Amino acid sequence: MLNASEIDLIRHARHGDPFSVLGPHTEADGRPWLRAFLPGATHVVAVDAVDGSTLAALLLVHVDGLFEGAVPALPSSGYRLQARWADGTQTTLDDPYRFPPVLGDLDVWLMGEGTHLRPFEVLGATQREMLGVAGVSFAVWAPNASRVSVVGDFNFWDGRRHPMRLRRECGVWEIFLPGLSVGVRYKFEILSRSGELLPHKADPYALQSELRPATASVVARLPAVVARSETRQKANALDAPMSIYEVHLGSWRRMPEEGNRWLNWDELASTLVPYTREMGFTHLELLPVSEHPFDGSWGYQPIGMYAPTSRFGDPAGFRRFVERCHAEGIGLILDWVPAHFPTDAHGLARFDGTHLYEYADPREGFHQDWNTLIYNLGRTEVLNFLVGNALYWLERYGVDGLRVDAVASMLYRDYSRKQGEWVPNVHGGRENLEAIAFLKRMNEVVGSERPQAVTLAEESTAFPAVSRPTYLGGLGFHYKWNMGWMHDTLQYMAREPIHRQYHHGEMTFGLVYAFTENFVLPISHDEVVHGKGSMLTKMPGDAWQKFANLRAYYGFMWAHPGKKLLFMGCEFAQGAEWNHDSSLDWHLLGDRHHAGVQRLVHDLNRYYRTTPALFDCDFDGAGFEWIAHDDAPRSVLSFVRRSRDRRSEVLVVCNFTPTVHRGHRLGVPSPGRWRERLNTDSEHYGGSNVGCAFGAADSEAVSSHGRAQSLLLDLPPLATVFYERQA
Repeated sequence: MLNASEIDLIRHARHGDPFSVLGPHTEADGRPWLRAFLPGATHVVAVDAVDGSTLAALLLVHVDGLFEGAVPALPSSGYRLQARWADGTQTTLDDPYRFPPVLGDLDVWLMGEGTHLRPFEVLGATQREMLGVAGVSFAVWAPNASRVSVVGDFNFWDGRRHPMRLRRECGVWEIFLPGLSVGVRYKFEILSRSGELLPHKADPYALQSELRPATASVVARLPAVVARSETRQKANALDAPMSIYEVHLGSWRRMPEEGNRWLNWDELASTLVPYTREMGFTHLELLPVSEHPFDGSWGYQPIGMYAPTSRFGDPAGFRRFVERCHAEGIGLILDWVPAHFPTDAHGLARFDGTHLYEYADPREGFHQDWNTLIYNLGRTEVLNFLVGNALYWLERYGVDGLRVDAVASMLYRDYSRKQGEWVPNVHGGRENLEAIAFLKRMNEVVGSERPQAVTLAEESTAFPAVSRPTYLGGLGFHYKWNMGWMHDTLQYMAREPIHRQYHHGEMTFGLVYAFTENFVLPISHDEVVHGKGSMLTKMPGDAWQKFANLRAYYGFMWAHPGKKLLFMGCEFAQGAEWNHDSSLDWHLLGDRHHAGVQRLVHDLNRYYRTTPALFDCDFDGAGFEWIAHDDAPRSVLSFVRRSRDRRSEVLVVCNFTPTVHRGHRLGVPSPGRWRERLNTDSEHYGGSNVGCAFGAADSEAVSSHGRAQSLLLDLPPLATVFYERQA
């Protein structure tokens, strides 16, 4: 018999080890004994799990619903509980407290060590069978809690009904609930070590979540592993073309006739993916799709790291979206946010009553720019949570890559902090050694477990070797965003052409360091929001000049060493800043100038993908040669791009003034006929059509720019022109 103290602990949901009390036990005299806590029940009978025969009637020992009693030897097939409730109804149910532990010994060991590559396979909510009974197991890491219960519709959100078992070796609480299945809503009710009852917490490992503003986790099937693909590995290689279309799903298109609703996964698969392919992009990059509570964060303050956002449908819909991308030959990259998380009460903040996922010291754990919390990457379990999450998206959904957000904020402890507002590392320095170790570990795991995938760093500082292998001392990323190139070149393009001659270096400086990292040239969402204006409105001059400037800039970008990234709407020169609450201004394509920019981006992508000189030697200086980088008075740049085998050679000339330079003599690296392949000033794109007969120029034995052969060209105004030498 239980004593009064233990009865009170059970009925008030404050017992730290409910499995030691509830379920089957053997008393000191050797008799089997059953205890069950079923609030609201008036009578409970234990019956055989197979034939339903009565084993014993249990005695009500407390009016709150605690029953116990001796039973004959329990059958090997197990038992069930037949309960009569206060309203007269009767149900037969399996007792969760008769089932063995959920986690295996190896899982417990790896969890405790922090080296479980795939913790999502055992933590969270998992459909399974135990002792021949179907149900769902729940497991959550909360080592400092004094009690954890799983709550949901199935138990009236009552934390007294299903308190969990603590696996002290790894700090994980677990329980198997028979009879539950996919679609059930749930959370965890946690009692802190000090006795504080915390707000219900969503499952950090939930595979599905409710649509905001609701915050419950939802039981979902773990997606099957997507088989490795040599095709995708080749498409993601460093020497392959990569032109990325960056998209915020909630504002790419909307359905104004249906209340301005979002498109769902299947609608996006049938519209966005074909559009991306038709425009010639090789990859899609989605702003974060992990579940997040606030639309205005654009996904960059996630809470459900393992759950595709329910804004566009269920996880199976996202899986179909990925499959459609690959069927169309499009790679899929997800923005991924391991740097910080929001303070919402149902999330990771003070998860078990302590600073479990975040640093305790606000000088380390609070991000002043975003009012968010910073992961404590010094904890092996937190590192495990995030590394496992990276592998989850790559393996279970087959996405091609992860663009890691805010890497600079992770690398430095004094990032965006004043003196005295940060804590030095163990050596007294400013580098965040734990974050550096995490990034290296994540990239190593991705490289070994999913070699077809790539990782990209949004990193804006001069931190060395970001995109170099860890065995060479690097962080291990495949690519790094070139934020410096973006800043300098946009600053140049915003200047009036008459002033550009004094700032020529803003366009050439990027080539000083272009081959120190594997760079992506990013024109991202951050450049067309928060008062920065659209790409079109950044450009100076009248309407015609704005479009011409933008076309010339895109030509320069596609010709420049480095992979390409362009945010949605920029491909047709949207006039307004991006607004996450509304659709892009697709009606602008009725204007020939906007349609012309869209055609240009299409043709740039097509030419880029079919011309090895423009992509296969992106990260090697052997693939680039200046012709003239010092023609500042005329704001003209010219250079050559070459393929690794030197069979493909492209001459690029940029004129960033509105003046036609007729009879411009330009040295070329080899004699022969040079044919114009693409001109951003073509009337096809809305230009003035100077030199756009798609003709050719024969080189002459006239020395220019240090070369024995040269061409005599008419350079169109505010334009970039591509030439190829005919064999």
